[in-house]
Amino acid sequence: MSEQTTGLPGREEIFGILDACVGELCAQGGLEPGGVIVLGCSTSEVAGAVIGHGSVPALGETIAAAMLAACRARGLRAVFQCCEHLNRALVMERETLRTLGLTRVHAIPQPKAGGSVPAAAWRLMDAPALAMAIQADAAIDIGDTLVGMHIRPVAVPLRPTQPRLGGARIVMAYSRPPLIGGARAVYTENT
Repeated sequence: MSEQTTGLPGREEIFGILDACVGELCAQGGLEPGGVIVLGCSTSEVAGAVIGHGSVPALGETIAAAMLAACRARGLRAVFQCCEHLNRALVMERETLRTLGLTRVHAIPQPKAGGSVPAAAWRLMDAPALAMAIQADAAIDIGDTLVGMHIRPVAVPLRPTQPRLGGARIVMAYSRPPLIGGARAVYTENT
């Protein structure tokens, strides 16, 4: 997958961009070890095609590996959103599913039924499982995959330093606790 011959981002670039995105979410969103980040990604969009019309499995393999590496380096849990053909179910380690008490569903993601990135993540994980839904601490959306449905309220948008991966836009968000109570509420612990 050389940038010069295919126009696709190379392995080093992909690993660098995803590492930077995860790092920015940690810094701005206060993510701690054990936190969960969902990745939604269209390899079609990364390759310059329209979402769902140009899946690139080899690119999915690199993107999944980069996300797993960036999260593991920080003690975070990487989760991968499938496409609408699998009802936007989520690939994760079985241990994550059990720890969070999520509802397990049965399917094995494929590039054309789930997406190239989740299919690759399934193969790269030690004990993959598919969950119906999650409320994650943060999310990265590469290529307008509508990953926001998996972020715990209140979602705070974060513009990444690198706003594109290949032809796809990158959008990120992290969650913060809701501020409740009105004018008399106090939001700091220094009172």
